[in-house]
Amino acid sequence: MRSLQYIASQGCIAIAALLAIHAHAADPIKIGVAVGLSGANSVIAPAVVQSSQLAVDEINQAGGILGRKVELEIVDDASGAVGAQKAFDTLIFQKKVSAIIAMETSAARNAALPIVSRGKVPYIYTSFYEGRSCNNYMYVNGWVPEQQVAPVVDYLAKTKAAKTFFLVGSDYSFGRGMLEYTSKYIQNSGGKVVGEEYLPMDGSDWTAVVSKIRAAKPDALISSTAGGAPNVSLAKQLKAAGLTMPYGNLAIDEGTAKAMGDTATGQLLSASYLTGIDTPENQGFLKKMMVKFGADVKAPNELSVPQYEAFFLYKAAVEKAKSTDTDKVVKALAEATFTGPRGLVQMNKSRHTPLAMRLGQVRSDGSIRILETFASVDPGAQCPNIK
Repeated sequence: MRSLQYIASQGCIAIAALLAIHAHAADPIKIGVAVGLSGANSVIAPAVVQSSQLAVDEINQAGGILGRKVELEIVDDASGAVGAQKAFDTLIFQKKVSAIIAMETSAARNAALPIVSRGKVPYIYTSFYEGRSCNNYMYVNGWVPEQQVAPVVDYLAKTKAAKTFFLVGSDYSFGRGMLEYTSKYIQNSGGKVVGEEYLPMDGSDWTAVVSKIRAAKPDALISSTAGGAPNVSLAKQLKAAGLTMPYGNLAIDEGTAKAMGDTATGQLLSASYLTGIDTPENQGFLKKMMVKFGADVKAPNELSVPQYEAFFLYKAAVEKAKSTDTDKVVKALAEATFTGPRGLVQMNKSRHTPLAMRLGQVRSDGSIRILETFASVDPGAQCPNIK
Protein backbone atom coordinates (compact mmCIF):
# COMPACT_ATOMS: atom_id res chain seq x y z
CA MET A 1 0.00 0.00 0.00
CA ARG A 2 1.31 3.39 -0.95
CA SER A 3 2.16 5.70 1.94
CA LEU A 4 0.09 8.74 2.72
CA GLN A 5 3.20 10.82 2.20
CA TYR A 6 3.59 9.48 -1.34
CA ILE A 7 -0.06 10.12 -2.19
CA ALA A 8 0.17 13.64 -0.82
CA SER A 9 3.31 14.30 -2.87
CA GLN A 10 1.61 13.11 -6.06
CA GLY A 11 -1.36 15.34 -5.30
CA CYS A 12 0.93 18.32 -4.93
CA ILE A 13 2.57 17.54 -8.24
CA ALA A 14 -0.81 17.32 -9.99
CA ILE A 15 -1.94 20.61 -8.49
CA ALA A 16 1.32 22.26 -9.51
CA ALA A 17 0.86 20.99 -13.07
CA LEU A 18 -2.66 22.37 -13.22
CA LEU A 19 -1.49 25.70 -11.91
CA ALA A 20 1.27 25.78 -14.53
CA ILE A 21 -1.22 25.09 -17.31
CA HIS A 22 -3.53 27.81 -16.02
CA ALA A 23 -0.64 30.28 -15.76
CA HIS A 24 0.39 29.52 -19.35
CA ALA A 25 -3.17 29.99 -20.57
CA ALA A 26 -3.23 33.40 -18.93
CA ASP A 27 0.06 34.51 -20.50
CA PRO A 28 -0.38 37.15 -23.22
CA ILE A 29 0.07 36.19 -26.85
CA LYS A 30 2.93 38.35 -28.10
CA ILE A 31 2.73 39.51 -31.70
CA GLY A 32 5.77 41.17 -33.23
CA VAL A 33 5.63 44.13 -35.60
CA ALA A 34 8.81 44.97 -37.49
CA VAL A 35 8.37 48.31 -39.26
CA GLY A 36 10.49 51.12 -40.70
CA LEU A 37 10.29 53.70 -37.94
CA SER A 38 13.42 55.10 -39.59
CA GLY A 39 14.54 55.02 -43.21
CA ALA A 40 12.44 55.05 -46.39
CA ASN A 41 9.27 53.76 -44.70
CA SER A 42 9.30 56.29 -41.86
CA VAL A 43 6.63 58.33 -43.69
CA ILE A 44 4.31 55.32 -43.62
CA ALA A 45 5.23 53.66 -40.31
CA PRO A 46 3.10 55.81 -37.94
CA ALA A 47 -0.12 54.75 -39.69
CA VAL A 48 0.99 51.10 -39.59
CA VAL A 49 1.67 51.34 -35.87
CA GLN A 50 -1.71 52.96 -35.21
CA SER A 51 -3.60 50.30 -37.15
CA SER A 52 -1.77 47.60 -35.19
CA GLN A 53 -2.67 49.26 -31.90
CA LEU A 54 -6.34 49.58 -32.88
CA ALA A 55 -6.55 45.92 -33.92
CA VAL A 56 -5.01 44.73 -30.65
CA ASP A 57 -7.31 46.97 -28.61
CA GLU A 58 -10.38 45.59 -30.40
CA ILE A 59 -9.27 42.00 -29.97
CA ASN A 60 -8.49 42.47 -26.28
CA GLN A 61 -11.76 44.26 -25.60
CA ALA A 62 -13.55 41.26 -27.13
CA GLY A 63 -11.77 38.82 -24.82
CA GLY A 64 -8.47 38.32 -26.59
CA ILE A 65 -7.52 35.15 -28.45
CA LEU A 66 -8.48 31.86 -26.78
CA GLY A 67 -9.06 33.89 -23.64
CA ARG A 68 -5.53 35.34 -23.69
CA LYS A 69 -4.71 39.01 -24.12
CA VAL A 70 -2.63 40.12 -27.08
CA GLU A 71 0.54 42.11 -26.47
CA LEU A 72 2.31 44.18 -29.15
CA GLU A 73 6.07 44.14 -29.59
CA ILE A 74 7.11 46.88 -32.05
CA VAL A 75 10.70 47.02 -33.34
CA ASP A 76 12.30 49.35 -35.90
CA ASP A 77 13.67 47.51 -38.95
CA ALA A 78 15.18 50.75 -40.36
CA SER A 79 13.41 49.98 -43.67
CA GLY A 80 16.26 47.76 -44.83
CA ALA A 81 17.93 44.36 -44.81
CA VAL A 82 20.37 44.79 -41.93
CA GLY A 83 17.75 46.41 -39.70
CA ALA A 84 15.25 43.65 -40.50
CA GLN A 85 17.70 40.93 -39.51
CA LYS A 86 18.20 42.60 -36.15
CA ALA A 87 14.49 43.28 -35.67
CA PHE A 88 13.37 39.74 -36.46
CA ASP A 89 16.14 38.23 -34.35
CA THR A 90 15.01 40.39 -31.43
CA LEU A 91 11.33 39.58 -31.87
CA ILE A 92 11.74 35.83 -32.32
CA PHE A 93 14.62 34.91 -30.03
CA GLN A 94 14.49 37.61 -27.35
CA LYS A 95 10.87 38.74 -27.19
CA LYS A 96 9.63 35.20 -27.92
CA VAL A 97 6.70 36.35 -30.06
CA SER A 98 4.08 33.86 -31.23
CA ALA A 99 3.79 35.50 -34.65
CA ILE A 100 5.06 38.42 -36.71
CA ILE A 101 2.75 40.73 -38.65
CA ALA A 102 4.78 43.22 -40.66
CA MET A 103 4.69 45.72 -43.50
CA GLU A 104 8.25 46.04 -44.83
CA THR A 105 10.35 46.76 -47.89
CA SER A 106 11.13 43.71 -50.01
CA ALA A 107 14.79 43.97 -49.07
CA ALA A 108 13.83 43.78 -45.39
CA ARG A 109 11.45 40.87 -45.98
CA ASN A 110 14.00 38.86 -47.95
CA ALA A 111 16.66 39.37 -45.28
CA ALA A 112 14.24 38.37 -42.52
CA LEU A 113 12.88 35.17 -44.05
CA PRO A 114 15.85 32.93 -43.11
CA ILE A 115 15.37 34.06 -39.50
CA VAL A 116 11.66 33.25 -39.70
CA SER A 117 12.54 29.78 -40.96
CA ARG A 118 15.06 29.25 -38.19
CA GLY A 119 12.67 30.51 -35.51
CA LYS A 120 9.63 28.70 -36.98
CA VAL A 121 7.21 31.56 -36.35
CA PRO A 122 4.08 32.36 -38.44
CA TYR A 123 4.65 35.52 -40.49
CA ILE A 124 1.92 37.54 -42.21
CA TYR A 125 3.48 39.96 -44.68
CA THR A 126 1.10 42.89 -45.09
CA SER A 127 2.75 44.98 -47.79
CA PHE A 128 2.01 45.11 -51.48
CA TYR A 129 5.07 43.77 -53.25
CA GLU A 130 6.58 42.37 -56.47
CA GLY A 131 5.24 38.85 -55.94
CA ARG A 132 6.52 35.26 -55.76
CA SER A 133 8.18 35.42 -52.37
CA CYS A 134 7.50 32.06 -50.72
CA ASN A 135 8.31 30.55 -47.36
CA ASN A 136 6.84 27.71 -45.31
CA TYR A 137 5.86 30.12 -42.53
CA MET A 138 4.72 33.16 -44.55
CA TYR A 139 1.33 34.32 -45.83
CA VAL A 140 0.65 37.57 -47.72
CA ASN A 141 -2.46 39.76 -47.66
CA GLY A 142 -1.22 42.64 -49.84
CA TRP A 143 -1.49 42.90 -53.62
CA VAL A 144 0.96 41.62 -56.25
CA PRO A 145 1.63 42.86 -59.83
CA GLU A 146 -0.99 40.54 -61.35
CA GLN A 147 -3.60 42.46 -59.36
CA GLN A 148 -2.24 45.99 -59.48
CA VAL A 149 -0.58 46.85 -62.80
CA ALA A 150 -3.32 46.29 -65.38
CA PRO A 151 -5.78 48.97 -64.16
CA VAL A 152 -3.11 51.69 -64.40
CA VAL A 153 -1.64 50.70 -67.77
CA ASP A 154 -5.05 50.06 -69.34
CA TYR A 155 -6.40 53.41 -68.14
CA LEU A 156 -3.40 55.30 -69.53
CA ALA A 157 -3.71 53.51 -72.87
CA LYS A 158 -7.47 53.93 -73.21
CA THR A 159 -8.11 57.41 -71.80
CA LYS A 160 -4.76 59.12 -72.43
CA ALA A 161 -3.92 57.33 -75.70
CA ALA A 162 -0.56 56.36 -74.21
CA LYS A 163 1.52 54.12 -76.45
CA THR A 164 5.02 54.88 -75.17
CA PHE A 165 6.00 54.54 -71.52
CA PHE A 166 9.03 55.49 -69.41
CA LEU A 167 9.62 53.37 -66.28
CA VAL A 168 11.37 54.64 -63.13
CA GLY A 169 12.13 52.68 -59.99
CA SER A 170 14.24 52.07 -56.91
CA ASP A 171 17.04 49.59 -57.53
CA TYR A 172 15.95 46.62 -55.43
CA SER A 173 13.64 43.65 -55.72
CA PHE A 174 10.35 45.57 -55.45
CA GLY A 175 11.26 48.32 -57.88
CA ARG A 176 12.74 45.99 -60.48
CA GLY A 177 10.20 43.23 -59.97
CA MET A 178 7.22 45.54 -60.41
CA LEU A 179 8.65 47.21 -63.49
CA GLU A 180 9.71 43.92 -65.06
CA TYR A 181 6.09 42.78 -64.89
CA THR A 182 4.87 46.21 -66.05
CA SER A 183 7.20 46.21 -69.05
CA LYS A 184 5.97 42.80 -70.18
CA TYR A 185 2.34 43.85 -69.70
CA ILE A 186 2.84 47.06 -71.72
CA GLN A 187 4.48 45.20 -74.59
CA ASN A 188 1.90 42.41 -74.58
CA SER A 189 -0.78 45.11 -74.74
CA GLY A 190 0.77 46.72 -77.84
CA GLY A 191 2.67 49.54 -76.11
CA LYS A 192 6.38 50.35 -76.04
CA VAL A 193 8.83 51.06 -73.22
CA VAL A 194 11.13 53.89 -74.31
CA GLY A 195 13.22 54.12 -71.14
CA GLU A 196 13.85 52.42 -67.81
CA GLU A 197 15.94 53.96 -65.03
CA TYR A 198 16.70 53.20 -61.36
CA LEU A 199 18.21 54.86 -58.30
CA PRO A 200 19.41 53.14 -55.11
CA MET A 201 16.73 52.65 -52.44
CA ASP A 202 17.91 55.68 -50.49
CA GLY A 203 18.56 57.79 -53.61
CA SER A 204 17.01 61.24 -53.69
CA ASP A 205 18.63 63.06 -56.63
CA TRP A 206 16.62 62.19 -59.73
CA THR A 207 18.18 64.94 -61.91
CA ALA A 208 19.79 62.61 -64.45
CA VAL A 209 16.67 60.44 -64.64
CA VAL A 210 14.43 63.47 -65.17
CA SER A 211 16.69 64.59 -68.04
CA LYS A 212 16.35 61.19 -69.70
CA ILE A 213 12.57 61.30 -69.33
CA ARG A 214 12.48 64.73 -70.95
CA ALA A 215 14.62 63.51 -73.85
CA ALA A 216 12.53 60.36 -74.42
CA LYS A 217 9.22 62.29 -74.55
CA PRO A 218 7.05 59.36 -73.41
CA ASP A 219 3.27 59.45 -73.54
CA ALA A 220 3.18 58.35 -69.90
CA LEU A 221 5.42 57.70 -66.90
CA ILE A 222 5.13 54.77 -64.49
CA SER A 223 7.18 54.58 -61.28
CA SER A 224 7.83 51.95 -58.62
CA THR A 225 9.97 53.25 -55.78
CA ALA A 226 10.79 52.25 -52.21
CA GLY A 227 8.16 53.58 -49.87
CA GLY A 228 7.40 57.17 -48.97
CA ALA A 229 10.62 59.20 -49.22
CA PRO A 230 11.63 58.29 -52.81
CA ASN A 231 8.04 58.91 -53.94
CA VAL A 232 8.19 62.42 -52.52
CA SER A 233 11.59 63.35 -53.97
CA LEU A 234 10.78 62.00 -57.46
CA ALA A 235 7.41 63.77 -57.66
CA LYS A 236 8.86 67.08 -56.48
CA GLN A 237 11.68 66.97 -59.01
CA LEU A 238 9.35 66.03 -61.87
CA LYS A 239 7.12 68.98 -60.98
CA ALA A 240 10.08 71.36 -60.68
CA ALA A 241 11.23 70.27 -64.14
CA GLY A 242 7.81 71.06 -65.58
CA LEU A 243 7.12 67.50 -66.74
CA THR A 244 3.37 66.97 -66.83
CA MET A 245 2.82 63.75 -68.77
CA PRO A 246 0.27 61.29 -67.31
CA TYR A 247 1.83 59.53 -64.32
CA GLY A 248 0.97 56.12 -62.87
CA ASN A 249 2.57 55.45 -59.48
CA LEU A 250 2.74 51.77 -58.51
CA ALA A 251 4.18 52.44 -55.05
CA ILE A 252 2.28 55.38 -53.63
CA ASP A 253 -0.14 54.96 -50.74
CA GLU A 254 -2.87 57.35 -49.63
CA GLY A 255 -0.94 58.52 -46.57
CA THR A 256 2.09 59.49 -48.64
CA ALA A 257 -0.15 61.22 -51.18
CA LYS A 258 -1.67 63.35 -48.41
CA ALA A 259 1.78 64.19 -47.07
CA MET A 260 2.84 65.35 -50.55
CA GLY A 261 -0.02 67.83 -50.90
CA ASP A 262 -0.46 69.12 -54.45
CA THR A 263 2.87 67.61 -55.54
CA ALA A 264 1.11 64.32 -56.29
CA THR A 265 -1.92 65.88 -57.98
CA GLY A 266 -3.10 63.82 -60.93
CA GLN A 267 -1.08 60.71 -60.18
CA LEU A 268 -2.88 57.45 -60.86
CA LEU A 269 -2.71 54.55 -58.45
CA SER A 270 -4.21 51.10 -58.15
CA ALA A 271 -4.99 50.00 -54.62
CA SER A 272 -6.93 47.42 -52.66
CA TYR A 273 -7.69 50.08 -50.03
CA LEU A 274 -8.71 53.72 -50.27
CA THR A 275 -10.46 55.72 -47.55
CA GLY A 276 -13.30 56.49 -49.97
CA ILE A 277 -14.55 52.87 -49.97
CA ASP A 278 -18.23 53.20 -49.11
CA THR A 279 -18.98 50.12 -47.00
CA PRO A 280 -20.15 49.72 -43.38
CA GLU A 281 -16.89 47.93 -42.54
CA ASN A 282 -14.73 50.75 -43.82
CA GLN A 283 -16.85 53.52 -42.34
CA GLY A 284 -16.80 51.73 -38.98
CA PHE A 285 -13.04 51.32 -39.18
CA LEU A 286 -12.48 55.01 -39.95
CA LYS A 287 -14.74 56.00 -37.05
CA LYS A 288 -12.84 53.76 -34.64
CA MET A 289 -9.54 55.24 -35.79
CA MET A 290 -10.82 58.74 -35.09
CA VAL A 291 -12.18 57.79 -31.67
CA LYS A 292 -8.91 56.20 -30.60
CA PHE A 293 -6.40 58.67 -32.04
CA GLY A 294 -8.37 61.90 -32.50
CA ALA A 295 -6.33 64.76 -33.94
CA ASP A 296 -3.24 62.52 -34.00
CA VAL A 297 -4.77 59.96 -36.37
CA LYS A 298 -2.69 59.11 -39.42
CA ALA A 299 -4.49 58.59 -42.70
CA PRO A 300 -5.32 54.88 -43.08
CA ASN A 301 -3.82 53.62 -46.31
CA GLU A 302 -2.87 50.71 -48.54
CA LEU A 303 -0.12 49.67 -46.14
CA SER A 304 -1.76 50.24 -42.75
CA VAL A 305 -5.14 48.61 -43.46
CA PRO A 306 -3.76 45.18 -44.47
CA GLN A 307 -1.75 45.40 -41.25
CA TYR A 308 -4.97 45.95 -39.28
CA GLU A 309 -6.76 43.07 -41.01
CA ALA A 310 -3.86 40.66 -40.51
CA PHE A 311 -4.34 40.63 -36.72
CA PHE A 312 -7.87 39.36 -37.19
CA LEU A 313 -6.72 36.77 -39.72
CA TYR A 314 -4.17 35.52 -37.20
CA LYS A 315 -6.87 35.48 -34.49
CA ALA A 316 -9.17 33.44 -36.75
CA ALA A 317 -6.37 30.97 -37.51
CA VAL A 318 -5.45 30.48 -33.86
CA GLU A 319 -9.06 29.96 -32.89
CA LYS A 320 -9.56 27.47 -35.73
CA ALA A 321 -6.39 25.63 -34.67
CA LYS A 322 -7.37 25.98 -30.99
CA SER A 323 -3.69 26.61 -30.36
CA THR A 324 -0.78 28.99 -31.03
CA ASP A 325 1.31 26.02 -32.17
CA THR A 326 3.12 27.14 -35.33
CA ASP A 327 2.36 24.13 -37.52
CA LYS A 328 -1.32 24.21 -36.64
CA VAL A 329 -1.61 27.98 -37.12
CA VAL A 330 0.25 27.97 -40.45
CA LYS A 331 -2.15 25.35 -41.77
CA ALA A 332 -5.20 27.24 -40.47
CA LEU A 333 -4.11 30.57 -42.00
CA ALA A 334 -5.17 29.36 -45.45
CA GLU A 335 -8.72 28.90 -44.18
CA ALA A 336 -8.91 32.04 -42.04
CA THR A 337 -11.19 34.79 -43.31
CA PHE A 338 -11.93 38.34 -42.27
CA THR A 339 -14.26 40.94 -43.75
CA GLY A 340 -12.67 44.30 -43.05
CA PRO A 341 -12.23 47.75 -44.61
CA ARG A 342 -11.12 46.23 -47.94
CA GLY A 343 -13.83 43.58 -48.03
CA LEU A 344 -13.40 39.81 -47.72
CA VAL A 345 -9.80 38.69 -47.25
CA GLN A 346 -8.68 35.05 -47.35
CA MET A 347 -5.10 33.99 -48.06
CA ASN A 348 -6.10 30.81 -49.89
CA LYS A 349 -4.52 31.39 -53.33
CA SER A 350 -0.91 30.20 -53.11
CA ARG A 351 -0.79 31.86 -49.66
CA HIS A 352 -1.99 35.13 -51.22
CA THR A 353 -5.48 36.60 -51.44
CA PRO A 354 -7.93 37.65 -54.17
CA LEU A 355 -8.64 41.36 -53.70
CA ALA A 356 -11.01 44.03 -54.94
CA MET A 357 -8.76 46.60 -56.66
CA ARG A 358 -9.60 50.30 -57.00
CA LEU A 359 -8.17 52.62 -59.64
CA GLY A 360 -7.76 56.06 -58.10
CA GLN A 361 -6.43 59.50 -58.91
CA VAL A 362 -4.84 61.96 -56.48
CA ARG A 363 -6.69 65.25 -56.00
CA SER A 364 -4.91 68.53 -55.20
CA ASP A 365 -5.51 68.08 -51.44
CA GLY A 366 -3.95 64.61 -51.48
CA SER A 367 -7.28 62.77 -51.26
CA ILE A 368 -8.08 60.04 -53.76
CA ARG A 369 -10.95 59.91 -56.22
CA ILE A 370 -11.97 56.33 -57.05
CA LEU A 371 -12.34 56.01 -60.82
CA GLU A 372 -13.20 52.31 -61.07
CA THR A 373 -13.43 49.15 -58.94
CA PHE A 374 -12.45 45.63 -60.05
CA ALA A 375 -13.95 42.84 -57.93
CA SER A 376 -12.00 39.87 -56.54
CA VAL A 377 -8.88 40.09 -58.71
CA ASP A 378 -6.92 36.83 -58.55
CA PRO A 379 -3.23 37.04 -57.50
CA GLY A 380 -2.22 34.27 -59.90
CA ALA A 381 0.11 31.36 -59.14
CA GLN A 382 2.43 32.84 -56.51
CA CYS A 383 3.60 29.91 -54.35
CA PRO A 384 2.17 26.73 -55.92
CA ASN A 385 4.78 24.48 -54.33
CA ILE A 386 4.15 25.61 -50.75
CA LYS A 387 1.55 23.48 -49.02
